[in-house]
Amino acid sequence: MLVSMNWLQQYVDLDSYSADELADLITKGGIEVETVEQLNKGISGVVIGHVLSCEQHPDADKLNICRVDIGEEEPVQIICGAANIAAGQYVAVAKVGAVLPGNFKIKKAKLRGEASHGMICSLQELGIESKLVHKEYADGIFVFSDDVTPGEDALHYLNLNDEILELGLTPNRADAMNMIGVAYEVGAVLNRSIELPSPELVRSEENAQDYVSVQIENEDDNPYYGATVIKNVTIASSPQWLINRLVSAGIRPINNVVDITNYVLLEYGQPLHAFDYDRFGSKEVVIRRAAEGEKIVTLDDTERTLSSDHLVITNGSKPVAVAGVMGGADSEVQQNTTTILLEAAYFDSKLVRKASKDLGLRSDSSARFEKGIDRNRVIGASERAAQLIQEIAGGTVLKGTAEQGDRTVEGKEVSIEVTRINQVLGTEISETEVAAIFERLQFSYQNFGGTFTVQVPPRRPDITISEDLIEEVGRLYGYDNVPATLPITESTPGQLSDYQKKRRRVRRALEGAGLYQTVTYSLTSPSKRVFFSNETTDAIRLAMPMSEERSELRTSLLPHLLEVAQYNKNRQLENLAFYETASVFLPEGELPKEQEHLAGVVSGLWQEHLWQKEKKPVDFFVVKGILEELAVEFGVEDRLTFARADEPKLHPGRTAAVHLDDELIGYIGQLHPEVEKELDLSETYVFEINLEALLKADVDHLKYKKLPRFPSVTRDVALVVNESLEAGQVKRVIEEAGGAKLVEINLFDVYQGEHLEEGKKSLAFSLRYYNPEQTLTEEEVKKAHDRVLTAVEEQFGAALRS
Repeated sequence: MLVSMNWLQQYVDLDSYSADELADLITKGGIEVETVEQLNKGISGVVIGHVLSCEQHPDADKLNICRVDIGEEEPVQIICGAANIAAGQYVAVAKVGAVLPGNFKIKKAKLRGEASHGMICSLQELGIESKLVHKEYADGIFVFSDDVTPGEDALHYLNLNDEILELGLTPNRADAMNMIGVAYEVGAVLNRSIELPSPELVRSEENAQDYVSVQIENEDDNPYYGATVIKNVTIASSPQWLINRLVSAGIRPINNVVDITNYVLLEYGQPLHAFDYDRFGSKEVVIRRAAEGEKIVTLDDTERTLSSDHLVITNGSKPVAVAGVMGGADSEVQQNTTTILLEAAYFDSKLVRKASKDLGLRSDSSARFEKGIDRNRVIGASERAAQLIQEIAGGTVLKGTAEQGDRTVEGKEVSIEVTRINQVLGTEISETEVAAIFERLQFSYQNFGGTFTVQVPPRRPDITISEDLIEEVGRLYGYDNVPATLPITESTPGQLSDYQKKRRRVRRALEGAGLYQTVTYSLTSPSKRVFFSNETTDAIRLAMPMSEERSELRTSLLPHLLEVAQYNKNRQLENLAFYETASVFLPEGELPKEQEHLAGVVSGLWQEHLWQKEKKPVDFFVVKGILEELAVEFGVEDRLTFARADEPKLHPGRTAAVHLDDELIGYIGQLHPEVEKELDLSETYVFEINLEALLKADVDHLKYKKLPRFPSVTRDVALVVNESLEAGQVKRVIEEAGGAKLVEINLFDVYQGEHLEEGKKSLAFSLRYYNPEQTLTEEEVKKAHDRVLTAVEEQFGAALRS
């Protein structure tokens, strides 16, 4: 619901409140104000001008030289290319120095040799959306009526000095889908009285019942229908004030009669429809269910097929409107219409919603009928529209109303005790304060010793039980005034478990390394359920899947992560680094076992320093380093090992199994080239591990070492071994043989080629020896180093490289 501050001011005094202040108060009162929009989008310097003369430009067929009175000492010359410009018009002129939307500044200019001192504006150029501009001015400049004065502020006449509040209404607050309802709400929030329109009609001596009769076949479908007849109507454009009201609410002006029905819809919340009486086709209005397959051409010139679930307005033989949704094209008001049959009715909301949904027609009328309107306001809205048609379109309103059904209904009675209000809200509100709140809401009530029996007006159908009254008291008392207290309980405050804390550390570590978190579906297809060869082949299938693509529970995170990589690659994002921590589902008895995994996909450049002309692509060791850093983070760096592995979907020479102690917890490696080709990915590395195994691993308490007081000794050794031997195996043997004094081992070179026999390679390690108690002697170092050389020779046949 869009609410104009200028329009709202007619009902409630808002002088001391800005739009932002009012929006804050309404929001605190329970109805959220989503936005506050300034209709003046930075515009200044736009005045009303009177076109004194208009002559064709001598050097341009589509330009005109205009002399325009803008309220200054002398008229100004303006070059204008609008097709509808003419002498005698009153137009909107942006003077030299004016600013239009988008910070467009108007300067003196020359067009084909002629000076132009300003710009004659269209409504679009003043920031009004094209869809809200009357078709008469859709392709040209806007022309004011004659009751304006040159030099006056054009924004005032166009309502562009207004501010619009956009209310985010919940379905239960249909009462605020109209200006009167908003006025009630604002009056209650501000504790101010409101002034509502009171239509006064001058009716002719002719009776409406002589021109039309009303017959309702089922009053459950249509509890009330009233038809007012208005003669001698002149169809024309609406006055500017009416156009401004509609545009501020997002409705395009059409003609005075249609605009009036839309205006009353916005003001009262009561949908109305004007039929051309002479095109109606009969003197009777019959409201019934449509026959199966019955057809109607609606106002949008579309033929629609109806069913027996749809309520229609007929002329006794054929439908002329779908009740509460849209009128028919045959009886619409046209330029030559002189007599109006004005419909004001109350339809069953379920039938309107059904028809709107079935026919694909969503209108302002249907939206209000669906949510519920105030039946007691139907006649008032009809009289308001008739009064405006009489004033604006010169109509003659016939006496009486052709109608059937009850015009009004009684409001509900709901009771509430003050003690109950305070018990629920935790407040100490007095009876006097509760009574004042009901008076602000304009609810009539009776108070019997602290028990209020409230007569809820029909405009508030959302209030049906005592808890609704508690909410009304609470929101107007002010939620800010409700005391803040802690609940009385023996439970301990919520906190993260140790596992949850560790999971957050995992995410921080990965994001610190440059990976982005993703969230993918747990449901997948049979072809994407598994990734690694050791995963179960048993499927966990849904009993009622939405589609085959989401029919099974996944056992691996990688297939969907690779989809994410594909998606980004297809959008020219080459450098990818994603991870996900989520559950996979493993068959185990009646219900699957849920196990949390960590998976990642990395591709492209890992580092790029253009100013240093350095580019480092992702490789196996980058991804391996990510897992090693996680191992360090959780104190298991000495227990996490990598061993060569073969996986059908991974590169045969760049794949490793990840072990924690002796347990296989996952895999790491490059995608197999065939898989990369199938997915249209460049060189891509992946990993997936059992995260629960890592986070639940027993870890010794952190132990600190003294700062080194004595020097260490470093020895480098190059060992010639079989090329099939893994460096990790050699490193483990060196570590065992070196003893306590060997504190650090680093592989710094691997060599194959010239000066080595075929089938051999050289592994170069740097070994650091240290004794925390005293300075190492050469003898101690030699003894430990000899043990290392002996061990690798005995176990692997390793020889020192000469």
